[in-house]
Amino acid sequence: MRSLLSVSTIALLSACSQQAPETSHNQSQTHTQVEFNEARFREDIKILSSDKFEGRAPTTQGEKLTLDYLTSAFKEMGLQGANKGDFLQAVPMVSYTAAEDQSINLAGNKLIHRKDVVLGSRHDNGGVNIKHAPLVFVGYGISAPEYDWNDYQDIDMTGKIAVILVNDPGFAKPASGLFNGKAMTYYGRWDYKFKEASDRGALGAIIIHDTAPASYPWSVVENSWTGAQQDLVQSKEEQAKRVQVEGWITLDAATELFAKSGQSLPKLMKQAANGPLNLPLEQHADIQFANQAEYANSYNVVATLPGKKVPDEHILFSAHWDHIGVDTSKDGDQIYNGALDNASGTAGILEIARQFAQQARDGQASERSITFIATTGEEQGLLGSRYYAANPLYPIDKSVAVFNLDSTNIYGRTSDYTIVGKGKSELEEYLIEALEPLQRTARAEKHPESGGFFRSDHFSFAQKGIPAVFAGGGSQPVDEATSQYKDKMKQMMKGCYHNTCDEYREDWDLSGALEDISIYYNAAHSLANSDDWPGYYQGTEFHSLRAAKSE
Repeated sequence: MRSLLSVSTIALLSACSQQAPETSHNQSQTHTQVEFNEARFREDIKILSSDKFEGRAPTTQGEKLTLDYLTSAFKEMGLQGANKGDFLQAVPMVSYTAAEDQSINLAGNKLIHRKDVVLGSRHDNGGVNIKHAPLVFVGYGISAPEYDWNDYQDIDMTGKIAVILVNDPGFAKPASGLFNGKAMTYYGRWDYKFKEASDRGALGAIIIHDTAPASYPWSVVENSWTGAQQDLVQSKEEQAKRVQVEGWITLDAATELFAKSGQSLPKLMKQAANGPLNLPLEQHADIQFANQAEYANSYNVVATLPGKKVPDEHILFSAHWDHIGVDTSKDGDQIYNGALDNASGTAGILEIARQFAQQARDGQASERSITFIATTGEEQGLLGSRYYAANPLYPIDKSVAVFNLDSTNIYGRTSDYTIVGKGKSELEEYLIEALEPLQRTARAEKHPESGGFFRSDHFSFAQKGIPAVFAGGGSQPVDEATSQYKDKMKQMMKGCYHNTCDEYREDWDLSGALEDISIYYNAAHSLANSDDWPGYYQGTEFHSLRAAKSE
């Protein structure tokens, strides 16, 4: 591998404080000048997260406005539509909406929708009518032969409802050597747990919410899992395998449920972390609610800048354009504007695209193609990226790497740089070398127990073996003024994840976000002008799909 920064080097940025950042951030290159324009970056975030865009929920008027905005932006840059000239890739979706009026009785306890429990159904059958279904505690709900772990050992789940702990045993016992320690594995994710329960023939699956191992409060469950829930349209055979009811229960309500069975939930949680566990609770569930299904296409926006030498090989950028729309049942502000998550990431790929497009106009197009994918349905389970990965517009074996942007840094510049799931692939080497002129240090995320690597669109591509990174920001502000600003802004943004207060603010310090974008640009620029094919390191989940060449 030649020096990763031989084509493009980053000019060190002056230290920033709470003062307004410069209007642009420059990078000196051998052949052309690249300018990341802060005013333009801000404007994209501001428009995409405005009330007019109605929280950008898939299959709504907010989606149409978003698609028009992104398509117009890519056309203006001179990029090509990747779908035979069209910028849109249809993603067949179904929206399931569970009625707010629900009758839920677990072990004789009458639970209140939203307050105690959030349940839904991903079936087009008019509703759920479960009577006297046995409840079974299945520990973490994991079957992992490589860890010699099976919480479903010797139990028939047919007609039963699985009650499951969130995360995986490594979180509860990080020093035990179980799973990946405190860093969550995919076995800790809710989508895995629902799928495994489905594969076991369970009638339902309910996850016990606990803030620390979940990494988010109950309000996120209430806001994200109520109202219309989108999913990809599946075959009737696949649909039939899915549990009839799925959702979450609060820790307090679950504790009462276990007490009704003469069991101590805290005691069983400790036992479940020590080894595989399942236990019939000798209690039953009665669950009734209406459920509506509506079908409509949503869309990914996919734009390409063809390479001049090997146009069939692609460097991919991804960012999800969607958020969670409008909740008319709420008092006061009803719009989930999603400014940080993820108007900021979408604005980031637009700004990167402009730089590559300008480079091409100056006669210096990259050797490989650069493709930008603004995905739909990330908030509902990575739907757009999952669909693209299964139905790629460019072959998977011609997709070199993925750089994913999600919730960029609004807290000012940092001396460190976070690579989520650090240590997975050789692609990270490009980021690390791009950091050197900035004297920044690459580090893993501070809270690997949150399972960040499995929670954004890059994961869909990683599952196909494409090296994918999700990186940016850091925990160490560059100076005391930035530290004070960060503390103040963190307080202002507290509780805004998946909430209506995630709105654009004029006082955001975006200098850190722009610097992070420049790192992605430089890393991608170097890779796009090489013949390198990064791979996954031995011992990672994706090594068998595309192995690191250095091994």
